[in-house]
Amino acid sequence: MGSQQIENHRENAEIYSGDSLLCKQKSTELLEEIRLPKGLLPLDDLTEVGYNRASGFVWLKQKKGKQHRFRAIGRTVSYDTEVTAFVGERRMRRLTGVKSKELLIWITISDIFVDDKDSGKITFANPSGISRSFPVSAFEVEEEKK
Repeated sequence: MGSQQIENHRENAEIYSGDSLLCKQKSTELLEEIRLPKGLLPLDDLTEVGYNRASGFVWLKQKKGKQHRFRAIGRTVSYDTEVTAFVGERRMRRLTGVKSKELLIWITISDIFVDDKDSGKITFANPSGISRSFPVSAFEVEEEKK
C-alpha cells in the first residue's frame, strides 16, 4: 500500500534520491520543520526521501529494514524499507512501516504527536487507539544529548 500512496503523491513533491547522506540530511530537516525530535527516524542507507507539501505526505525509502533501540526508554523500534506518513505541525499521522516491540509482540505505530509543547512528552498511538507517552528527550539525536 505504501508504494501506491507514494505514486499518488509524487507529482509536485520534493524528491531527493540516490545520495544516502543527502537523504539523511533531508529527513532530519523535515523532522525539524515539523518540530519533532531529530532522532525519531534513525534510518540508514536511505535511497529516497519525498515530501508533498500540498498534501502533507512524506515517504522515506531505505535499502533494507532496520531495528533501532532507544536506550532512554528501553524500546526497540522496527522500520520497514518504506516509511510513509501525513505530517503536520508536531505530528505524524497515518504512519506506515513503523512498529514497536512491547514485551514479546510487535505493535504497529500509526500516529506520533507532541500535544503540549510545555509537557515535554511525545505520544505514540496504534490503530486501535491505544497510546503511550515518553519524554521527547529520549528521541533526540545521540550526539546532541551529550
